[in-house]
Amino acid sequence: MSSLSDIYGGFFCGKRILITGHSGFKGSWLSIWLNELGAKVIGYALDPYTPKDNFILSNLSEKIIDIRGDILDINKLKKVFNEYQPEIVFHLAAQPLVRLSYSLPTETYQTNVIGTINVLEAIRVSNSVKVGIMVTTDKCYENKEQIWGYKENDPLGGYDPYSSSKAACEIAIGSWRQSFFNPNNFNEHNKSIASVRAGNVIGGGDWATVDRIIPDCINSLETGKKISIRNPQAIRPWQHVLEPLNGYLLLAKAMWDNPAAYCEGWNFGPQAESISTVWDVASKVIKHYGKGELEDSSDPTAVHEANMLMLDISKALFKLKWKPRMNLDQCIEMTVDWYKRYKNEDVYDLCVKQIEKYVRE
Repeated sequence: MSSLSDIYGGFFCGKRILITGHSGFKGSWLSIWLNELGAKVIGYALDPYTPKDNFILSNLSEKIIDIRGDILDINKLKKVFNEYQPEIVFHLAAQPLVRLSYSLPTETYQTNVIGTINVLEAIRVSNSVKVGIMVTTDKCYENKEQIWGYKENDPLGGYDPYSSSKAACEIAIGSWRQSFFNPNNFNEHNKSIASVRAGNVIGGGDWATVDRIIPDCINSLETGKKISIRNPQAIRPWQHVLEPLNGYLLLAKAMWDNPAAYCEGWNFGPQAESISTVWDVASKVIKHYGKGELEDSSDPTAVHEANMLMLDISKALFKLKWKPRMNLDQCIEMTVDWYKRYKNEDVYDLCVKQIEKYVRE
């Protein structure tokens, strides 16, 4: 266990924790954080997107149990559960891109819906798992472009295949919770299952190759090109990756301590002042990076994407005592700082330093 400040009272030290999608952006940060808290981390995922991904640059494969596998391979998934006996599961593996889902609708549904059901089934037949946190998205709600945030009990929906697949995930999670993990029968199954929904997450080490504003900005800045903004006035709830991850970790502890009270859906979004346009976010990236230029590349014939989406975080605030620690400028400053330093520093240590800074804020 490292000297990283532990705001969870040592809860995760020694716990066996399985993370699906650990090679991805959010999964790699969660793996680093839990590793530093003394957990035994088991990762199950496909290969990272690019050689520059946070997972690769931080050499995570040398620090945790790193398993290559597809969540659609239910037999391999169950073998991993059986061999490593995880106590807590964080399910992050997904096809996470809206526009890609138009090109790959079937694959998006297979990965997001059937993959989630496979993880739920692996949890169901496991004797070791006590807590399962299933990560979906803020886009699972039926988006009415309203100016107030969506609550956890608002209707689910989704215009595009990605968003609707995540709504379908939420329905499946709710069904499995009622059918197999019902809190009223907790003493029979001893499992607590929750779903979590975050906003537009940013942070260092995200190199998703298409349709993510921070990687788009950094790739353009590093190659000396103008930053092309295709949906400049879209309004999103921006947050640093550490914000929802802190929420997931607080929730896992609460579910362990009081399993029947916390097995439900949870929003982990930013404060209202961090809800901003894509153009404003890109402008702040340029400000903190010290150079760059934007260009509006709006295409009126482009596929549909939501223009406004916000989350109501009242439940997490009152029931978990979770709240965002950073405003939008702080989120972007920390994100850009990672990209300005990753070439010349040990990336794992860089991530740990940023986690340490975050918990001390």
